[in-house]
Amino acid sequence: MNTELIGVALMFVAAILLAIPLGRYIGKVYEGHTTWLDPLFNPLDRLIFKAGGIRPEKEMNWKQHLLALLVINVVWFLLAMFVLMNMNWLPLNPDHNPSMGADLAFNTAVSFISNTNIQHYSGESAVSYLGQLTLMLFQFTSAAIGMAACAVVFHAMKERSSEKLGNFYVYFVKSCTRILLPVSILVAIMLVFNGVPMTFKGKDQFISMQGDTVQVSRGPAAAMVAIKQLGTNGGGFFGANSAHPFENPTYFTNMVENISIILIPIALIFALGYVLNRKRLAWVIFFVMTIGFLSFLLPTMYFEMKGSPGIAHMGISQPMGNMEGKEVRFGSAASAFWGITTTVTSNGSVNAMHDSFMPLSGMFTMLGMMVNSFYGGVGVGFLNFYIFIIIAVFISGLMVGRTPELLGKKIEAKEMKIAAMIALLHPLLILAGTALASHLYAADPKAYAGWLSNPGYHGFSEMLYEYSSASANNGSEFAGLGANTLFWNITDGLVMLLSRFLPIIGPVAISGILAKKKYIPQSAGTLKTDTGTFGIMVFAVIIIVAALSFFPSLALGPIAEYFSTK
Repeated sequence: MNTELIGVALMFVAAILLAIPLGRYIGKVYEGHTTWLDPLFNPLDRLIFKAGGIRPEKEMNWKQHLLALLVINVVWFLLAMFVLMNMNWLPLNPDHNPSMGADLAFNTAVSFISNTNIQHYSGESAVSYLGQLTLMLFQFTSAAIGMAACAVVFHAMKERSSEKLGNFYVYFVKSCTRILLPVSILVAIMLVFNGVPMTFKGKDQFISMQGDTVQVSRGPAAAMVAIKQLGTNGGGFFGANSAHPFENPTYFTNMVENISIILIPIALIFALGYVLNRKRLAWVIFFVMTIGFLSFLLPTMYFEMKGSPGIAHMGISQPMGNMEGKEVRFGSAASAFWGITTTVTSNGSVNAMHDSFMPLSGMFTMLGMMVNSFYGGVGVGFLNFYIFIIIAVFISGLMVGRTPELLGKKIEAKEMKIAAMIALLHPLLILAGTALASHLYAADPKAYAGWLSNPGYHGFSEMLYEYSSASANNGSEFAGLGANTLFWNITDGLVMLLSRFLPIIGPVAISGILAKKKYIPQSAGTLKTDTGTFGIMVFAVIIIVAALSFFPSLALGPIAEYFSTK
């Protein structure tokens, strides 16, 4: 057990140590400062700008940024639908996988352009290599979209008045070429040299240890695994995701992939400090997020390492903890660490079956998605946190009787209305979706018998988890839910669309409105946002507004299940 804890500590510390210099580098990229990769990627950027008819020197206001973001996502959605519904006759399909039906293709297309990567299919048997490569493209672009939107907000937060906030396409392209692509290449190389396949050949034939002849799927997995982790995408090449030995063969690859999940989300916090020249503010945000992260991680590791009380009552020893649904090569501690890192971010990849976690462990994975701002997805994690900063500043201003100000800009009714709507959208989508599904199942259990393999408290948790994952753009699931149906494909898709783009539109709009306002120099009465006191205030707002909104639903699911096993 001590060795397991050391492994978890090493992964977390390594992620932070790598994120600090990476954050400074990302800040330089978004500020247009010289970096050591410029000689290599400047020609590539110029080629992309020329091919796309982009004028990188032309700056945009916040409305133009959002228009560009939405238009290119519509184009990608149409491309994804075409490829997924025509895979049977398109090239790069050596295993002759069939095309998807319309509802599954809709769900999958929305899932990948929204950085969610919910997969209601098994990758190796349901998607051709062309389909996998197309989805891998969207793993780059959807991550870069979030990062570009984050860069817009960074520049809007600067202490000056301006309507122009840089060029969206420049932020987007540089996020791909200067950040995601080079780091993905490094991670993919490490994975290839440690056993992850990278080939365009079809299935291969092997003799199992039992003497059976089996057909084993392979493919260009290493490239997809690298960006699925770094871009907080999570969509696996194989159905078992990172529990599959071809995606995650060893404890070393598990460390590399797990570090990759939180690397860029943490780095973007330090990038904010560089862009605003406010390192102390970045550290305050980092510590608030980390305290929230640890408050989910530590109890989850405790429950998973302790093991199942039901098995303990049978007099069976559990020296490795709760190992149901886990890989022996990783163990319970590393599986719990992955479970929390993948759900506090919008990653959603898994190296263990979350459906087999202990009840309260499952609750903490859901809380990570419900809060959706402790690190969060690449770019959008900070955007969610930014909403809570706005609310915290407004409440703090009311408490001390002063006009709320954030970095020299007054926060007024218009900004608060937008922030309140975005903060309430997430609970609305999760709870309304779960209520509808629960009503349908309760009204006619026989008609929807294929939905739940575990009726009762755990079945409710499976439905609650599904909508939490869709709304948080996460993509992981309690896999006891039979989700590849018309109802789940369509409702999940709609939730993913609303929860992806509205929470981007809101913060960008707020920051754009604030950027145009007159800058007010700091005075003795100015609320300082780079102090521990303000950090505590933001944390309190997150707990009250986000976490407590879900307590009744959690009481009906994982908490009730926990007490039923006592």
